[in-house]
Amino acid sequence: MITQREDTARTRKSLLDAAGEIFAEKGYRDATIAEICGRAGTNIAAVNYHFGNKETLYVEAWRCAFNQSLKAHPPDGGVSEDAPPEDRLRAHVTATVRRMADKNNKEFWFVQREFANPTGLLGEVMRQEIYPLQKRIQGLVREILGPHVSDGDVQFCETSIISQCVNPMVAGRKTKSQATGKGGPPQIMDIAAYADHVVKFSQAGMQAIRENAELKTSYAKRTKESKR
Repeated sequence: MITQREDTARTRKSLLDAAGEIFAEKGYRDATIAEICGRAGTNIAAVNYHFGNKETLYVEAWRCAFNQSLKAHPPDGGVSEDAPPEDRLRAHVTATVRRMADKNNKEFWFVQREFANPTGLLGEVMRQEIYPLQKRIQGLVREILGPHVSDGDVQFCETSIISQCVNPMVAGRKTKSQATGKGGPPQIMDIAAYADHVVKFSQAGMQAIRENAELKTSYAKRTKESKR
């Protein structure tokens, strides 16, 4: 026999799954509670009971979609934390590219709808959920760049790497209405090869930045010693 707690959890999950699908398809403003509840097989009162209002359901549906996406494509890529930073970076980049390219990724379409028709509702939850990923890749970048670079260099490199992962995937994705059209940016078909390119390209740039920072540090040290 299903307990009341199990039934409550199942109803909440059904609402989150249905909301994720509909918000991703239509965006916040065009989605209706009635349609979400119909797809979830619940009554409208269930939304008020579990989430209080449409705004909170929207936020929690994005959070759920985001976490489902991370579960499907773990940021560590199955690589041990004891592995060299270059290997961990490659795994992170590959996981990010695959996550962005995944056709089942609902959080991708949430964000695209939000860009097109902003609600301002996702800002805080996105900062909460994405911040740990940013800190993770910044830590990897810092390991590769070494101790002599500035925090600004680390931030710029992290931004560059993530942009390479996300922007081509965004440009190459098509909505159902665009799928039959011609033109537009080409889709990247070989995800593994592209991820490898991003890592090689980024590592070459970071190596140049590291060497430049080390030269500056060495020069400053020699200059200081010559003045003694």
